[in-house]
Amino acid sequence: MRKRDDEKEKSIKEAVIKLILEEGFHGTSISKIAKAAGVSPATVYIYFENKEIMLQDIYNEYAEEIFDYLIDSIDREMQGQQMIEMLITSYYNYICGNREIFNFVEQFSHCPSLANRCGRNKGLYKINDLIIEMKNNQIIKNYSNDNLMAIMFYPVKSIAVDHCKSREEKEELLRELIYIIQKALLIE
Repeated sequence: MRKRDDEKEKSIKEAVIKLILEEGFHGTSISKIAKAAGVSPATVYIYFENKEIMLQDIYNEYAEEIFDYLIDSIDREMQGQQMIEMLITSYYNYICGNREIFNFVEQFSHCPSLANRCGRNKGLYKINDLIIEMKNNQIIKNYSNDNLMAIMFYPVKSIAVDHCKSREEKEELLRELIYIIQKALLIE
C-alpha cells in the first residue's frame, strides 16, 4: 500500500482550487487535477475516494479555516466595539490574503448539488456561539444570528472583492462600514 505524503496532498488541493476557478466543477477532472499537481491519477485516489468527496473535503477544510481565522482573532476580554471591528477586519484580511481559497469556498457554497451534501461546519457553530455570547452579555442587540452574520460579513465580502476600487478606497469603505455596523448593533 502506498503511503500518504503531505506535500503531494497539498499540491493536489492547490491544483483542485486552481482548476475549479479556471474551468469550473464540470471542467475539472481527476486526470487534469493529477497533471496540474504533478502526480498520477492513482495518487489522487490515495487521498480522495472520488472527485465529489475530494471537493467536499477541500471545501469543508477551507471553510473551517475561514471560521477558525475569525474566531482566533477574538479575545473574549475585548470590548464590543473591538470585537466587531476585529471580526470585520479579520474577514476582510482573510479574503484579501487568501483570494483563491476564498473564491473556491464561495463558488462551492453556491453550487447546491455539492454544498447541500456538506454538513455544517464546526466553525460556523463557533461563530454562532460567539454571537449568542455577545447577545447574552448585552454587547449586541438581540437580532437573529443569521441577520447579525449577514450584516457583519456580507458587506465586507462585497468591499474585499471589488476590483474597481483601490486598496486605499476599500480600506476607507471598510472603516466606514465598521462604524455603521457598530452603531447599528452595539447596545449603548
